[in-house]
Amino acid sequence: MLWIILVIILVPVLFVIFTYNKLITLRTRSEEAWSDIKVQLKRRYDLIPNLIETVKGYAKHEKSLFENVTKARADAMKAEGAEDSLKKENQLSQTLKSLFAVSENYPELKANTNFLDLQNELSDTEDKIQASRRFYNGNVRDLNIAIQTFPTNIIASTFKFAKKDLFELASEEEGKTPKVDFSSEK
Repeated sequence: MLWIILVIILVPVLFVIFTYNKLITLRTRSEEAWSDIKVQLKRRYDLIPNLIETVKGYAKHEKSLFENVTKARADAMKAEGAEDSLKKENQLSQTLKSLFAVSENYPELKANTNFLDLQNELSDTEDKIQASRRFYNGNVRDLNIAIQTFPTNIIASTFKFAKKDLFELASEEEGKTPKVDFSSEK
């Protein structure tokens, strides 16, 4: 009889412990994945001022564009959380596309090795951001599924585990790295 009582008490307690630990692991993985995104975003933020300075030397009359890129970069750097970051990163991507589009009008700029290096680094960084975003979204998906499925949802609500937002782009077009063709002059 004592064994039956122990099993009846022990099984639910062990279930709660294992479920709680699983939720902690999933939450920690999603936080780590978010940290990876932030590292790549910082790398992009660090490249943008050099890119602007390089373009400024050739496109002096594009002052409003430089101000827009600088403002979008500053706003993105101040973003907090996935949703706010997503919105501001989309705005920054749009202004960067404008910057690259303007560079098409300046053949000397397109031939500048510093500009080419910066453009390649930025493209590489965009690829890394996308990979980090997929890793983050996979971890958040796993956490959100665990939080919403029975009987884990009981433990999750008891210990106040909350769903996290995915880091998604508004459209597939916005997620594409700006394509700049340096092979021919206009």
